[in-house]
Amino acid sequence: MQPFGRLITAMATPFADDGSVDYPRARQLADALLASGTQSLVIAGTTGEAPTMTHQEKARLFSEIKDAVGDRAAVIAGTCGYDTAESVRFSQEAERLGVDGILGTVPWYNKPPQAGLERHFRAIADAVSIPILLYNIPSRTSTNMLPETTIRLSRTPNIVGVKEASGNMEAIATIIRDAEPGFRVWSGDDAVTLPILALGGYGVVSVASHLVGRQLARMIACAVEGVPEEAARIHASLSPLFSALFATTSPIPLKYALARCGFSCGGLRLPLVEIDERSAQVMDRALAGITVDLPAPAPA
Repeated sequence: MQPFGRLITAMATPFADDGSVDYPRARQLADALLASGTQSLVIAGTTGEAPTMTHQEKARLFSEIKDAVGDRAAVIAGTCGYDTAESVRFSQEAERLGVDGILGTVPWYNKPPQAGLERHFRAIADAVSIPILLYNIPSRTSTNMLPETTIRLSRTPNIVGVKEASGNMEAIATIIRDAEPGFRVWSGDDAVTLPILALGGYGVVSVASHLVGRQLARMIACAVEGVPEEAARIHASLSPLFSALFATTSPIPLKYALARCGFSCGGLRLPLVEIDERSAQVMDRALAGITVDLPAPAPA
C-alpha cells in the first residue's frame, strides 16, 4: 500500500473567475505543496470545498491531481458521505481512477449510532483494495466516533489510520494505545499536532501546510527524533497562523492567505463568502510573523 507519510495536506480547490474548478491551477498547487514538504494530498475534503462540488468535478480532480503528482505522493480522495451505498460506489470509482487512498469522514446529519458507523466503514473497506483513512470531526458532523469504534475498525486490514479532530486527548491516547499495530493517528487540527505526537501520534492532515509545509515537517521530525525543545519552538512560532486559519469559516482565511502570498486559488463557492475585515486583519498579522514556504507559481 502507498504510504501516506507524516505530513498530509488537505488541499484547497482552486476556482476560476467564472466559479468553475481551475484544474491547471490545482495541478500547480499540488506541485508546489510537494515542493514545500507535503507527502500526501487529501483531495475534495472540507478544505477543498467538497460539499459545493459535483460528483463529476471531484472525479476529474482526482484524476488530474494523480496525473500531476504521479508516484511522488499519495492522493487520498474524499469520496464518503452520509449514504453508505453511494460512498461505496464513489470509492470504487476513485480507485479505478488511480487514487491511492480514501478519506472516510464520519457520516453527518442523522447522527448514526456507533454500530452504524462501524458497518458503514466496513462496507466501504470491503468494496475497495486501497487504504482508508478515517476522519473523526464531531464539531462538523455532530457525531463523535468513539475510540472503541475506531479500535474495532483498526482490525480491518485496509483501514490504516484515523484523522482525529475530536480534541479529546484521552480518547486519542486510547486509540494510540489500543489500536492494532501499524494503525496510525494523524492530527486533524494543526494546533494540537504537537500534543498528539507526544502521545504517540504519527502526523497531521494539515491546512497550515499550504503555507509552512517545510516548517511543519521539521516540527514533526524534531518531535519524533527526540528534539522536543525545537519542536516546541516551531509550534509556538506557528501558533498564531494556526489560529488565524480559523478566524472565520475555513477555508475562507486560507484562500485569502494564498492570494496574499502570490498563489491565488480564486474565490469561494456559496454559501462561503469573501473574508471579513476583522478576519483579514488577523490573517495579515499572522502572515507578517512567518516565513512562507510555498513557492510562488511560474508566471502564466
